Amino acid sequence: MSTAIQDLLGVLDLEPLEVNLFRGRSPPSERTRVYGGQVIGQALVAACRTVDDVATRPAHSLHAYFMLGGDPKVPIIYEVDRIRDGRSFATRRVVAIQHGEAIFTMAVSFHRDEGGLSHQAKMPVVPTPDALANEKDIRERLLPMMPETVRRYYERARPIDLRPVELERYLGKQLPDGRFHVWLRASGTLPDDPAIHQCVLAYASDMMLLDAAMIPHGRTLFESTIMAASLDHALWFHRPFRADDWLLYSQESPNMSGARGFSRGQIFASDGTLVASVAQEGLVRERRPQG
Repeated sequence: MSTAIQDLLGVLDLEPLEVNLFRGRSPPSERTRVYGGQVIGQALVAACRTVDDVATRPAHSLHAYFMLGGDPKVPIIYEVDRIRDGRSFATRRVVAIQHGEAIFTMAVSFHRDEGGLSHQAKMPVVPTPDALANEKDIRERLLPMMPETVRRYYERARPIDLRPVELERYLGKQLPDGRFHVWLRASGTLPDDPAIHQCVLAYASDMMLLDAAMIPHGRTLFESTIMAASLDHALWFHRPFRADDWLLYSQESPNMSGARGFSRGQIFASDGTLVASVAQEGLVRERRPQG
C-alpha cells in the first residue's frame, strides 16, 4: 500500500471520543484551510460508524453545507445525531466543530438494497486512462507550463491518481462544449470494506468540481485573481464500486450567477456503470486590485 494511501486512510480513521462523538485530524499541509473533501469524507466515516448494519444498509446520499473554513492546525470534532433507524432507511446528521463553532454540517441517508426498475445515463465516449498522458508524461512535458497550484499537486505524493482527458484546459485551451472529464482512482489498493470506498470517493469528489464552473468563461480557479470556496456539496451513491479502480468523473456547469457557480458531475466505472452523481455550488469572486 502506498504511503499516500496509508496517510489518507489514517486521516479517515477517526478517533472515537464518546458515543456519537469523534475526532479527526488534518495531514501536514501548506493549506490555510482544510480541504473540503477531507471534511466530507471524515463526516461520512463518523456517520457510518453509528450505523450497526452499514454493510447491508450503505449510504445512498449525503447533503452538506460548508459554513466556515476549517483550521488545519487543530483537530475537528464530529458530533453525530442518530435521527432515525427505520426498517429500510437510517438517517444521520453530522456537525463538524472547531474552536467551539460549527464549520460544517451534513445529512446522510442509508438504505437497504431493494430490487426494482433500473436505468442510467450513458457514459461519455472518451479515451481510456491508458491512452492519456501518464504521470511521467505530465511531469516531463506539461508540468512546467501548468499553474503553480496544479504543479504543486503533481509534484507530491498523492492519495488520488488523476488523468484529465482535456489536460490542455490547464494550458489555456477552450472547451467549446463546457464539459470536463477526468479519470481518477485511489493510488493504491484499498481494504474491501465498501464503506471505505464510499468515503474515499466522497473525499475525491470535491477535488475539482467547482472549477467546472469556470470552463464556460475559459478560466480556472487556479488564477491568482480568483477567490473560491465550496458552499455546499451533494453526493448520491447509485451502485457498488471500488475507488481503487479507474472511475470517470464527467463534469459540467449549468449556471454561474450572483458570485456563485453551480456544477454537477456523474461518476462512471470503466465498464460504463453509473456509480454516483454529484452537485455543488461554490462562491467564486474576482479579487479586487490592491491600491
